[in-house]
Amino acid sequence: MTAITTAESLSGHGAPLNPIELVEFTRFVAGEVRSGQYPFIAFDEQSRWYQRIYRDQRVDVQLISWLPDQGTQLHDHGGSSGSFTVISGKLSEAVFVRSGRNAGQLREREHRAGRSVGFDSRYVHDVRNLSDEPAVSVHAYSPALTSMTYYNIEAGELVEVATIATDEPEPGLARR
Repeated sequence: MTAITTAESLSGHGAPLNPIELVEFTRFVAGEVRSGQYPFIAFDEQSRWYQRIYRDQRVDVQLISWLPDQGTQLHDHGGSSGSFTVISGKLSEAVFVRSGRNAGQLREREHRAGRSVGFDSRYVHDVRNLSDEPAVSVHAYSPALTSMTYYNIEAGELVEVATIATDEPEPGLARR
């Protein structure tokens, strides 16, 4: 497999990227952010801030900042696979477990700067900043994000709360 190293190599209408390719891409973009290529990162006291870095039909890439106690609701990505890489700070993630002895529960994970997570289209999670320091991460979805479904867990089962059409990482966020 060839490493994906530029946004230009992703443009076009090819097949969606798989989670491994998405991890490679978010790691590459995280390196660009650390080197100053995307110097404008804001923090918003009211909600997470984000900036779209790139989008075509194949991939959607977002830069997101998180102040302490900011996070998402339990959600999927509307049939898109995805990845995120923590650029600075640390993020906590609760992932819905679909099978095995912990099926129907949330598995808690902590991701420090430099950590990447790739996932398929069935992945349901929430992400939050439970630390005392701000965090920044880059997220990519393939195909490009078009909808999200939000969930509650009842008796170990996912129960849909709402499905919304969106091309944003979570509607209602502060934007640049």
